[in-house]
Amino acid sequence: MGKKRYNNLQGYSFLLPALLVILVFTVVPIAYAFFMMFFKVDLLSGARTFVGFGNFEKIFSDPKFWASFENTIKYVAVVVPIQTIIAMILASLLNSRVRFNRAFLTVMFIPTLTSSSAMTLIFMWLFNNNGLVTNVLESVFGTKVQFLTNPDLALSVIMVMNIFSTVPHFMVVFLSGLQDIPGSLYEAASIDGANKVKQFFNVTVPQLMPITFYVVTMGLVGCFQIFDQAFIISNGTGGPQNSTLTFSLYIYQLAFSSNDMGRATALAFLLGIIIFTVTFIVNKLLKADEVNG
Repeated sequence: MGKKRYNNLQGYSFLLPALLVILVFTVVPIAYAFFMMFFKVDLLSGARTFVGFGNFEKIFSDPKFWASFENTIKYVAVVVPIQTIIAMILASLLNSRVRFNRAFLTVMFIPTLTSSSAMTLIFMWLFNNNGLVTNVLESVFGTKVQFLTNPDLALSVIMVMNIFSTVPHFMVVFLSGLQDIPGSLYEAASIDGANKVKQFFNVTVPQLMPITFYVVTMGLVGCFQIFDQAFIISNGTGGPQNSTLTFSLYIYQLAFSSNDMGRATALAFLLGIIIFTVTFIVNKLLKADEVNG
């Protein structure tokens, strides 16, 4: 018994530094933020006034909240499925041993290695009123499309940029999962008369379901938390006409522009609940834990 207690104590002593870091930098800030969301907090003076659920009432009555909600949901609904499908298809092509796949993989992975800020500046240069894409479209179709100043197109630029920069990473994740699929499954499907397309949908896709769940979950979390691209493109305003205002950018505006840390923390917790709920629903729909069991 003494030996077991000694081993347990030794194990906890090894865990103690990591547990202290988690406690100080994760648990305590979350608890303090939960406490602050029931107060009106002035960030500059530090003054607190208890308002109960008043912060949530203000949030739900603010048109900017509903604009950020609509933009974020639209962004998630478009980006996550497209980046997942493209990454899976590209991984399947690479796994089929096409020629020059190593060089192709290296070139494809470059956007992932580029910082999001640098990528945003590049896309701003491409899609501004005198950018390369704008000038090419004007020369081909005779119409000048203003992407970054058009409320209907500004968010689409961020969508394209995110898909372009995240697909390579998820492609590699899918590729690692593809290499774990037994070749006997494809041989059996081929004997049954399944062509490459049927093998993809009846063998590859089901076998990749746990990986797909991971990719979709990471995509959901990343898209719901999008901030830097929207901040840089709109210069922190969420414009034009709130068309690029996202949850995270709205939280930033509440905390550092309006000096209302109470509403900012309330919205942050609301965002956390939304992410948890959507992830839970995706887990139930994909049933990742029931595949390859």
